[in-house]
Amino acid sequence: MQARGPLMIEHRLIERMLSVIKEVTGKIKSKHRADPLFVDIAVDFIRVYADRTHHGKEEDILFRELNNKPLSTEDRKIMKELIEEHTFGRQTTKELVAANSRYRNGNEAALTEIVTKLQTLTEFYPKHIEKEDKVFFPSSRNYFTNEEDQAMLADFGEFDRKMIHEKYNSVVEELET
Repeated sequence: MQARGPLMIEHRLIERMLSVIKEVTGKIKSKHRADPLFVDIAVDFIRVYADRTHHGKEEDILFRELNNKPLSTEDRKIMKELIEEHTFGRQTTKELVAANSRYRNGNEAALTEIVTKLQTLTEFYPKHIEKEDKVFFPSSRNYFTNEEDQAMLADFGEFDRKMIHEKYNSVVEELET
């Protein structure tokens, strides 16, 4: 398997979750009511799986390695755009958390922002994923030898192995404070 393989497999799970979020967002709009617990679950998925686990591999491994390569102007531009898009996703998720907190505390007006942020995420991520899968990943593969690609694949596995520990260390530290 090439290093981009696990990233593309992760995209498929992210797409499945986005479908669920989109369906629930429709229900929130029609019922004029949100389940803050669902929003918490969606946020956890986006933060831990899509952002920290998936984007972490891209930013901490793939992009780091690409920064050492003589990228074309176009590929460097796309990589910069992808990083900016990751930042946009983080900011949108942060705003969703704030809206959900206000809603949970009785601010009914926050429901509109919850819907808006969920819709933003479900519209944003498919375009981002398509750019990676169909443009950037195939192009970036050309910068690596087979040995380098396999080394990155091994790094991805090690990154994933450490994630569960990072997640639950964070949970315990948060509960301790």
